[in-house]
Amino acid sequence: MIPGGPRNQRQMELMMRRMGMRSEAIDGVEEVVLRTRTQEHVFQRPDVTVVTVQGITTYQVVGTPTVRPRGTTPAPAPSGGTSAPAGPPEEDVQLVMDQAQVDRPTAVEALFRARGAPAEAIMQLLTRGK
Repeated sequence: MIPGGPRNQRQMELMMRRMGMRSEAIDGVEEVVLRTRTQEHVFQRPDVTVVTVQGITTYQVVGTPTVRPRGTTPAPAPSGGTSAPAGPPEEDVQLVMDQAQVDRPTAVEALFRARGAPAEAIMQLLTRGK
């Protein structure tokens, strides 16, 4: 308990309401994926809370992520559902195709070999014949 702070959940909720805050847990979350240009941070079964303060909504994700190179390992399909086809992002495939002057399957294969790094894939393709 925080000294001088609310003593129970009800008091805490009233205080939050007075300050214009709302908090709501989202139940049953199976997976949260944060994608950067080169990596994916995958949270399996995280605790997710939506917090709104004065009209601004933020999501709090609590869990331990698995970090992997982007586009190298497909995420497991949720039970009973279908997932989008796995693979590197379309913009990365197009970039490799344009810069290395190769067809789509070659670009995708190069991105997998380069663990999702477009610059690395382009360099590998451009230097392979030398």
